[in-house]
Amino acid sequence: MEYQFIRDPMSGLRIKISTEHAVIGRWLNEEIGKEKIAMVQALISAVKNSHEPLTLQGQEIDLILSKDEALFEAHALHQDNEDLMAYQDDDLMLEEDGLSSGCGFEDFVDLIESWHAFAQGR
Repeated sequence: MEYQFIRDPMSGLRIKISTEHAVIGRWLNEEIGKEKIAMVQALISAVKNSHEPLTLQGQEIDLILSKDEALFEAHALHQDNEDLMAYQDDDLMLEEDGLSSGCGFEDFVDLIESWHAFAQGR
């Protein structure tokens, strides 16, 4: 997983990440920022002592974290067929690319530690 952190004068701290991991970048930029890093670090610690995956529900993206992997799922991925039927006449379809992504647990921990250090200005 390749990424780059950016200090944007308009929007603050940002991550640029590969297209296949775009939902992870959205989650970090929009759901976590620098304000909720401690909450994610606490979840990482809890997962290390748990036998079951733990979920951090976000406003638009959920993180499902286990000892093996971090899975990110946008809420739009779970739209009911009834909700989607309203758009059938417009020939619109739900594009599932970019709505879910995952990475290994250790890669996720490295990402969060790097993000934390970047947010602290180190």
